[in-house]
Amino acid sequence: MATPAVVSRPTREVTLDPPATAMVWVGQNRPHEAIAVPGVALCQGETLVEVELATVCGSDVHTVAGHRSAPVPLVLGHEYVGRVVAMGSPDVRTVDGSRLLVGDRVVWSVMASCGACDRCRRGLRQKCRTGTKYGHERIAARWELTGGFATHVHLKAGTAIVRVGETAPAAVLAPASCAAATAWAAVDRADQVVDVDAAAVLVSGAGLIGLTASAMAADRGASVVVSDPDPDRRALATRFGASAVVDPFEPDALARALASIGVDELGVVIEASGASTAVSAALESIGIGGVVILVGSVFPSGTVAIDPENLVRRLTTIRGVHNYTPLDLVAAVAFLRQRCDEYPFAELVGPTLPLSRIDDAIALARSGRSVRVALDPRA
Repeated sequence: MATPAVVSRPTREVTLDPPATAMVWVGQNRPHEAIAVPGVALCQGETLVEVELATVCGSDVHTVAGHRSAPVPLVLGHEYVGRVVAMGSPDVRTVDGSRLLVGDRVVWSVMASCGACDRCRRGLRQKCRTGTKYGHERIAARWELTGGFATHVHLKAGTAIVRVGETAPAAVLAPASCAAATAWAAVDRADQVVDVDAAAVLVSGAGLIGLTASAMAADRGASVVVSDPDPDRRALATRFGASAVVDPFEPDALARALASIGVDELGVVIEASGASTAVSAALESIGIGGVVILVGSVFPSGTVAIDPENLVRRLTTIRGVHNYTPLDLVAAVAFLRQRCDEYPFAELVGPTLPLSRIDDAIALARSGRSVRVALDPRA
């Protein structure tokens, strides 16, 4: 049962000079429109963050292309890093319980959750019954700064906020709030079924989630195989912990890869591409007692046939991972900060464009030439 909405009154009016700018998406085949936001009314527990860098996620591309429904007008963008400039009350806390301060460099979750509904109490805050998702909501009066493709974002109470320090590059940190935290959740949920440290892990799809999951699994001691049809992405995967790489359309490639690393079956498959053929291949390739983590299927891609007897006899576990919990975000940020010199995360962000060129940035992201394209609102 959903928790009744609480109507909050503003506790602080913040005037912005110059005004904040938000790039508003108004519908398919139409350019973004810039709006000026001269002031923000913050309620208790809310925060205003100035964006340092935002990256274009695949779901942003899918939305603009019409592959995902979205309420317009809205401000897209949910991968970001920024700095706190104001708070509606002095009691705003980070996930670790410490008090948030003006000037803190932070990342924040894709969702603000109530913390009180049945799903939040079960630990499923990413599925809060009254949750608000940044970069996915229609803009409204007194809440125009709703997504990352803006100079500022207005954070609601119930947002998981994590300090990130001053040393890690923005290009490493910005994707934490979507791709990296989701990758951590995928590896962690697999580890709850199979000991990832000692497992052979197949990562299907060498996008940002897949590459990050490969690095995280390898860092735990897993033998990782990455599957992707793009030879450049396969080459990139070897720099993110993959012991072997395969072309999914090449016959017997996976069997040869497993033999090359001295294992005969997979304990974990993390399917990060979302392609229905890859989901079928994941279910077919998992070893006895293994776990298949489905993380890429976040857009329509067709149904998949399942043989129940095969799943039963092989003791297969299938788990879906969508978004993440606050603690997943904390762990992902810690991993990026500690391992950004070992794994070239900063290189995954290609062109960085000014906010005014958002349509060009999305077109570049759609081309697939770079794992991520970035927007710098300060440029």
